[in-house]
Amino acid sequence: PILDLAIMKIKIDNSPTVKLGNSDFIKLGQTAIAIGNALGEFRNTVSVGVISGLSRTVNASGGGIIERIENVIQTDAAINRGNSGGPLLNLKGEVVGINVAMVSGAQSIGFSIPINQVKKAIESVKQTGRIITPYLGVRYLSINSELVEKEKLLVENGALIRESKGEPAILPDSPASKAGLQAEDIIIEINKEKIDQNHSLALLIKKYSVGDTITIKIFRVDKILELKATLEERNF
Repeated sequence: PILDLAIMKIKIDNSPTVKLGNSDFIKLGQTAIAIGNALGEFRNTVSVGVISGLSRTVNASGGGIIERIENVIQTDAAINRGNSGGPLLNLKGEVVGINVAMVSGAQSIGFSIPINQVKKAIESVKQTGRIITPYLGVRYLSINSELVEKEKLLVENGALIRESKGEPAILPDSPASKAGLQAEDIIIEINKEKIDQNHSLALLIKKYSVGDTITIKIFRVDKILELKATLEERNF
C-alpha cells in the first residue's frame, strides 16, 4: 500500500464521530495523544507525548514486506503493534494523524500518517470506491551528498532517473515516457517545487490527482529543460 492505509465502511446509525483536524498546522513540541489497543491486548489505551519530528521517512516492515512511508509525523507518544490504525489527536480532540509504525527496539519513537493525506484517500473512496493514486512512471535515486560525490553530479538535489535491478528507468507507455523523460535525466522541480531530502519526487507527485498536468524541470547532460506530463492512475 502506498499509504499503509485501508478504509472501511461501517453501517451504524447515530454513531459518534471524531473531527478530522488539519495536519498542516502541526508544530514541533505540541501535545500529541495516541489511542489504540496496546500490544493488541489492552483496548482503548491512551498515551500522551509531543510531536518530535515532521516530514520523516521510514521503512515499515511486516509480514516479510518492507514499505517506504514518506512525510510521516514523529511522536514520542507510546505507539506499538496494537496502536497501528489508531488516531493521533491534538488537545482539541481532532485527529491529526493515523498511527502506522514504531521503531523496533527503541522507546518513544512512533510515526503517524498526516491526516491531510488520509483525507484525500477518503474522498477518493467516496467518489470511486477505491483509493486512486497518480503516478509518473520513473525509477530513480534520491540525490544526496554521497551520490553527488560518487557520480560527480553537477546538481546537489533532485531525482536521478535510473534503471534498477534490470527494471527500466522509464516505464513503457507511462506519463514519463509520453513526456519525453529519459534515463539519467535529473528531475529537479515539479511545478516549481524543488526536490530535496525533505521533498522527494514521490512525495510531490502525491499532491496531485489523476489527470493533472505537471511541469517537470530537468537537468539533462548540461542543459535545463522543462517538460509537461499528465499524471495517470497507478494500477500496479
